[in-house]
Amino acid sequence: MSSMIEQRLIELETKFAYQEDTLQTLSAEVHRQQQDIERLELRCRQLLERMADPSDGVFRGSLREEIPPHY
Repeated sequence: MSSMIEQRLIELETKFAYQEDTLQTLSAEVHRQQQDIERLELRCRQLLERMADPSDGVFRGSLREEIPPHY
C-alpha cells in the first residue's frame, strides 16, 4: 500500500511542477500583453491629441478637399 501512495505522491508532484511552469509562462505573457496595451493606449492618446491640435497640418481639412496627386 505504501508503494501506491508513493506513486500517487510522485504523480501529484509532477502535475504540480507542470502547472507551476505553465502558471509562470502565462503570467509572463499577461505581463507582456499588459505592456503592449499600455503602449497602444499611449499611442492612441497621442494620436487623438494630434488630431485635436488645429496647428498640426497633418489632419487639417477633409479628404474631399484634397486633390489626388495624379491631377
